[in-house]
Amino acid sequence: MSSVTDSVAGHYAHQDLEATILAALVAAGKDPDHLSVADLAPIDQFHVRGRNATLELARQLQLDDSLQVLDVGSGLGGASRHLAQEFGCRVTGLDITKEYCQVATMLARRLGLDSRVCFRHGNALEMPFEDATFDVLWTQHTAMNIPDKARLYREMWRVLKPGGVLASYDVFAGEGGPVHFPVPWAREPSISFLITPQQMRELFANTGFEILRWQDTTAAGRSWFQHMGEKIRKEGPAPLGIHVLLGPDFRTMAYNQVRNLEENRVVLIESVVQRP
Repeated sequence: MSSVTDSVAGHYAHQDLEATILAALVAAGKDPDHLSVADLAPIDQFHVRGRNATLELARQLQLDDSLQVLDVGSGLGGASRHLAQEFGCRVTGLDITKEYCQVATMLARRLGLDSRVCFRHGNALEMPFEDATFDVLWTQHTAMNIPDKARLYREMWRVLKPGGVLASYDVFAGEGGPVHFPVPWAREPSISFLITPQQMRELFANTGFEILRWQDTTAAGRSWFQHMGEKIRKEGPAPLGIHVLLGPDFRTMAYNQVRNLEENRVVLIESVVQRP
């Protein structure tokens, strides 16, 4: 792996991640041997607006149990498990952080979804899959850690069947100036690679994708962070949440993310594009 790839994997890596998550579940009053997809949502939906954003994007697609889905940058596998349970899809998750893949597999097994969901440790720029393997590609908050976007979307095109769709929800550069660091996807600028929404549209066009849906959800992201911040101020941090993954830097990361959204330094876009 390249030095950038190693740095990205290192940013998300967490020592004793499985034990930490199981302990957080117990502290939150959950039984690790009797879990639901909803129980895990506070920690395994690692993107702005969490599970609501996953539901919103999934409802824009015509998903059913005949489809093979690839979740690129699957993290702890929250979206993968949700798609498998809610729509019956067979989902493969791909992630650069080995510990995330291991824990995602463990959680799928505890939920009884391991027959429909599997996870692979690998690089999105060199996907370990044959051409035209998947009906749907799914990615949330992943591209901002990948510098070679043209190669990324060429790889996505390659593994997607003709007529298949790519659903994405990502963070983009806004017009308000440089990002305040640290943020959840990067503690410093060397592993943050944001492009503008217009550059993204051009990348899609240059790759050959046709844009079916394009929605700016920045305002909803701001509202979500404001609500979460108010809840934390009143009740303190919950036992189970993204802060468990990010450690003591989380409070600063969350504060900076709010500033970045409010100052238009970053924007949030949901899109669905198709390989003709």
